[in-house]
Amino acid sequence: MSKKQKKLLIRIIASAALFLVIFPAEHFFEINKYLVIGMYLVPYFIIGFDVLKKSVKGIGHGQIFDENFLMTIASIGAFFIKEYPEALLVIILYQVGELFQSIL
Repeated sequence: MSKKQKKLLIRIIASAALFLVIFPAEHFFEINKYLVIGMYLVPYFIIGFDVLKKSVKGIGHGQIFDENFLMTIASIGAFFIKEYPEALLVIILYQVGELFQSIL
């Protein structure tokens, strides 16, 4: 594995671990909705920052409908319909796919 792949793997593991803590906590404890959003945004930005960045760069270069843009729209859409776990999992699974693709 290259250094870039190892960094991505660490970010995937960290985000997945945070998800596995946040998701049950959200359902078992009464937590303020804004705190829940904030808790999901932390792992979302850990794993999804580069996807968001590539999406913005793609729009700037006229490549609107690339895979980064579509993943960004899917995850932001999930946030807007208050499906925070889905938004995070979309980005995590996308990054897992990207990691496997780069390894092979």
